[in-house]
Amino acid sequence: MRRFTLLVSCIALLASAFSTPAQSAPASVTASPASSPEQAALLKSTESFLRDLFAWGADAKVDLGPLQASPSPNFYSVPVRVTINGQTDAGSVYVSKDGKTVFRGDMFDTSVDPFADERAKIHLQGNPSKGPMDAKVVVVEYGDFECPHCRELYETFKTIQPAYPQVRFVFKDFPLTQIHPWAETAAIGARCAYMQSPDAFWKVHDAIFENQDLISPENVWDKLVGFASNAGLDTGAFKACLASDAAKKAVEANRDEGISLGITSTPTVYVNGRPDVGGDKTLLEDFIKYELADHPK
Repeated sequence: MRRFTLLVSCIALLASAFSTPAQSAPASVTASPASSPEQAALLKSTESFLRDLFAWGADAKVDLGPLQASPSPNFYSVPVRVTINGQTDAGSVYVSKDGKTVFRGDMFDTSVDPFADERAKIHLQGNPSKGPMDAKVVVVEYGDFECPHCRELYETFKTIQPAYPQVRFVFKDFPLTQIHPWAETAAIGARCAYMQSPDAFWKVHDAIFENQDLISPENVWDKLVGFASNAGLDTGAFKACLASDAAKKAVEANRDEGISLGITSTPTVYVNGRPDVGGDKTLLEDFIKYELADHPK
């Protein structure tokens, strides 16, 4: 993630459990060695500064690096991972190459489109969508069927989508398997529905969210078959799809794409590449309205 807000929230872990406005999977932590003694020294001094700045004591495990290029030739981008009380969060800071300046936030090259990289990584073809295929504005959700915040976004979309018929809305899978035991199975089921009938996907999609509280790891298969039947699908073909690798590979491809974008929580929404982590309704509509208007580049 570009933003550092989640990393700063690690301070709160010293006194309370970690929570965010979206569902987040635990992050993995691996040490990243520097490529030279000078860079190792820079990482060490940066860690010391951050520990003092945010009061990360000896009980906090802090991993920095590797140093990466940033939009400014005078700064490195430094990934930071912090583990406190068994909870891990991640972010990044910028460090000047002379080691005298550290700042957190976003750095942009003003000569390029700030969201071009995101748009280039998001592949729309072969994924369920509503709205014109040639829409000027495309809203892409990376969602998890077991995520309660994704269900809230589902309710939000019920009002937003009818208000913007000229916008294309795309759903892509990002099941958080580490915390949601039936999310991937549900994603595979919805993908099987899409593979048999793109229109039926949305019926199954809606049924999963409407019945989220009634689904469990033990009954998810039967629930999905029931949703498929109600959507008018061939249940025999649907069951065969659930047991095959085709739908699973499509789900994994979407999740891998989300990881390449830096997604760690659901829902994460992109409006023409502009990220809205958590799917905030006000921000979502602001982005849509802005992108629909004509602005000089």
